[in-house]
Amino acid sequence: MLPEFAHIDHWIFDLDNVLYPAESDLFSLIDIKMGEYIAQALHCDPVEARRIQKSYFHDHGTTLAGLMHHHGTDPQDFLDYVHDIDMSRLTHSPELYSAIAALPGEKLVFTNADKPYAERVLEKRGLGGLFDRIHDVLATNLVPKPEEAAYHSLITTCGINPARALFVEDMARNLRPAKDLGMTTIWVNTRSEWGARGHAPDYIDYEIPDLESWMSSLYLNK
Repeated sequence: MLPEFAHIDHWIFDLDNVLYPAESDLFSLIDIKMGEYIAQALHCDPVEARRIQKSYFHDHGTTLAGLMHHHGTDPQDFLDYVHDIDMSRLTHSPELYSAIAALPGEKLVFTNADKPYAERVLEKRGLGGLFDRIHDVLATNLVPKPEEAAYHSLITTCGINPARALFVEDMARNLRPAKDLGMTTIWVNTRSEWGARGHAPDYIDYEIPDLESWMSSLYLNK
């Protein structure tokens, strides 16, 4: 292991656009489902639904958090609807499986999605059963990243020492609380506007283009 990562014993990964390539663009499918859900629930046209969706995402961390705050939306109903998507665009990655499996210590997924969706994604990527724990938005009592309470829920529930933890995430703003707690932070730069929102170098230790190529460089003999 490279010396700068030798102290890490908790490897924490965001799910979407991290454990699968951003080019798979699963979120475009979820985006459509969110618009449909909002239009139906709030009785508005698609244009207004999209405005509400993006406004809540930026103001509350997730669209769901905004819907719950302003409209009392049932979270499970929302999650079930928007995550009912075709995942055939995902493919297995034996190389990524081997690289993550070789990491010393515990491997965790920390996501603003829910566990059933995360498990489906991992299965389609050939990563099923690889992670010690999936800490989803239900485990944080529906408090999403980047709210500090979500990170405290993670470290308390999973027994994490932040100084010995590394967090990989494609949403730059979600790395600030992790860095404030003492984690090593990795930003997967997908070249998207929303991923770079809130970017600042003081809380990003490493910037990488994708997870798989970065993990192949972790060991001195690679």
